[in-house]
Amino acid sequence: MPAADELLFDSIYELIVQTSTNLPADVRVAIQKAHQAENALTSAGLALSTIAKNIYMADTQVLPICQDTGMPTFKVKTPIGFNQIKLKKIIYSAIAQATKNGKLRTNSVDSLTGENTGDNLGPGTPVIYFEQWEENSLEIKLLLKGGGCENKNIQYSLPADLEGIGKAGRDLDGIRKCILHSVYQAQGQGCSAGFIGVSIGSDRSGGYAHAKEQLFRSLYDKNPIGELSELENYIMQNANKLGIGTMGFGGDISLLGCKIGVQNRLPASFFVSVSYNCWAYRRLGIVINPESGQIKEWFYRELPKDLQNEAKQIIPTFEETIIQSSGQEIKLNTPFNPDSIKQLKVGDIVLISGIMYTGRDAVHKHLSESDNCPVDLNNMPIYHCGPVVIKESELWKIKAAGPTTSIREEPYQAGLIEKFGIKAVIGKGGMGSKTLKALQENGAVYLNAIGGAAQFYSDCIKEVKGVDFMNFGVPEAMWHLRVENFPAIVTMDSHGNSLHSDIEKTSLEKLSSFQEKVFA
Repeated sequence: MPAADELLFDSIYELIVQTSTNLPADVRVAIQKAHQAENALTSAGLALSTIAKNIYMADTQVLPICQDTGMPTFKVKTPIGFNQIKLKKIIYSAIAQATKNGKLRTNSVDSLTGENTGDNLGPGTPVIYFEQWEENSLEIKLLLKGGGCENKNIQYSLPADLEGIGKAGRDLDGIRKCILHSVYQAQGQGCSAGFIGVSIGSDRSGGYAHAKEQLFRSLYDKNPIGELSELENYIMQNANKLGIGTMGFGGDISLLGCKIGVQNRLPASFFVSVSYNCWAYRRLGIVINPESGQIKEWFYRELPKDLQNEAKQIIPTFEETIIQSSGQEIKLNTPFNPDSIKQLKVGDIVLISGIMYTGRDAVHKHLSESDNCPVDLNNMPIYHCGPVVIKESELWKIKAAGPTTSIREEPYQAGLIEKFGIKAVIGKGGMGSKTLKALQENGAVYLNAIGGAAQFYSDCIKEVKGVDFMNFGVPEAMWHLRVENFPAIVTMDSHGNSLHSDIEKTSLEKLSSFQEKVFA
């Protein structure tokens, strides 16, 4: 490989690593402001403290902020005459190397067979958008957007009748209603507090692509279209009044950023497309010298100069984050004492030590179709988690291990609780009525871990004791983990109580207060 190509590879590899492990400056400030705004002793405050600590750990250890390193989406501008085919091959090589080194999770799966490629390469992975420009420089921006928040994207076709907020017409006020509804429907499943990119118009596929493009904007830019600038400000002032809060625990901060774009449309179609991004808003960019392959400039790493001093004065560093103990945490050892689990109630904080097993989509499907489980799950927890794991000196090492969104397992969970005697389900975002009923009938609980806090939870994992179902791929395998003081919050108990149902109900009531017309 020519020297310039090697430097280009190194530059793109560094972009991937930094995007996965180091949040942009504008996102850091938004999260720290949210942290300051919440009571540290509430569940939302505890979640934000954990998030802040996790950001510092990921940065200093150069490890993934979240175990779901998402779908790599590159936005590339090349000078006229630059070889885009060669650049694509170098991007592919850098993605594969970052995956091998544990900076990205193996996330590319064959949609028909379910087979994981193991290197994040395959048809459609990664996503690369090329554009030519007349500058003599190469610009590459990267967004890593995880599956949990991708699943909370939503598209509206106007006119529409929206739950809670009523009729939304083909006008600015109808768009306002769609955006507020998009924040409501995400609840805690998208790892709130989050960010949204919104597209007005285009066709269905173009709307979603344009909405994601808004996520490449700085949180500090000003929309050049006056009406949209006003709407962005309105959404930021009012979406947090829904009371969804961090992780859907309730609280004052549900949304951290909103950017809106507009494109022309067909007369018969009026789409409002929303791309939801979790708090782990991972996007960075570089400008490269096309002749040498060296990085000339970074995007998003620094605040605008006029905001740097202000931020230093009002925002503490992430290193200073202290996770305050209430002194009421309940220590549990696995296998659980069934009576101890039955005594837990919504709001309790538990610290788990012992063995726990991971299990996501493939494991749940397999166990639902078979009576044979390779481990004894009776009186044990199952952790909805797809970790980043690599082998070092013949030993498996966890590099990132936060929770995945639990609602995907709703079709299976109740049956597995009853069949295998599971006493605790650990994940994020809560589960539905079937699981709640099974928890009540079987004396079990749902424990909400903090979404995205992959380094914080990795620190609680002391040893990998074994693994089953490696044929499903690393994220989908069943990992046997020895943990110490693994923290989680009871959000669904064995008495029929669900914090998630309560927050969804109260936030819907608050959404209904925004029915009256605001924009002419």
